[in-house]
Amino acid sequence: MAQTPTVYQRRRALTEQELKLIPWFGLLKENERNRIESQLVVSDPMPGDYVCRMGRQATYWFGVVEGLLKMSTDSASGRTITFTGVPPGGWFGEGTAIKRETYRYNIMALRRSVVAGLPIETFHWLLDNSIGFNRFVMNQLNERLAQFIEAREIDRSTDPDVRVARNLATLFNPTLYPGVGEMLRITQQELAYLVGLSRQRVNVALNRLEEQGAIRIEYGGMRVLNLAALRASGT
Repeated sequence: MAQTPTVYQRRRALTEQELKLIPWFGLLKENERNRIESQLVVSDPMPGDYVCRMGRQATYWFGVVEGLLKMSTDSASGRTITFTGVPPGGWFGEGTAIKRETYRYNIMALRRSVVAGLPIETFHWLLDNSIGFNRFVMNQLNERLAQFIEAREIDRSTDPDVRVARNLATLFNPTLYPGVGEMLRITQQELAYLVGLSRQRVNVALNRLEEQGAIRIEYGGMRVLNLAALRASGT
């Protein structure tokens, strides 16, 4: 029986519309864009497919064009620890790419997604030659540090409502995830996977946030009405 092609084997060139959704591409000079455009690829991981695996050598810098990914790691005890979700517009792993390291986390698709990849060698060429690209990566690293500090604080919280609110606030970060805007396309089950709670408990928390005027639950996702309130939850 023929095997399903891997995520890597399904890679292809970007369409013109997909290229417009790469947040840093427009920051490059014309000669830089012309040089690297043909080296960008996309693939379409299905739910449960891995984009990155712990211990494997980084060969691409990745970003989400469409869909939703989960960043997690496995502890020595076998427990899965989820760091964050990665919604549209999010590029991740720049620290690993800069140091040419192996991945220290798993990246798995929670739904059918479109993920772009920039080869590591091209990534380093842009670092060496593009001021616009360097500024983008510096902003990413700065925001990423704040994100992981926030994640540690969320992990320590035993209040489910706070965990849901703060995790939602993280996914609405306009610097890391410019493709989200005011509407996050996510199901309650997907959010439950990211938060580490049951779908039923997440539903209770979301209804309370809606009553408080922080979000509005809509078909296919959530619309943020008061991002500051989400970020301040539990403080």
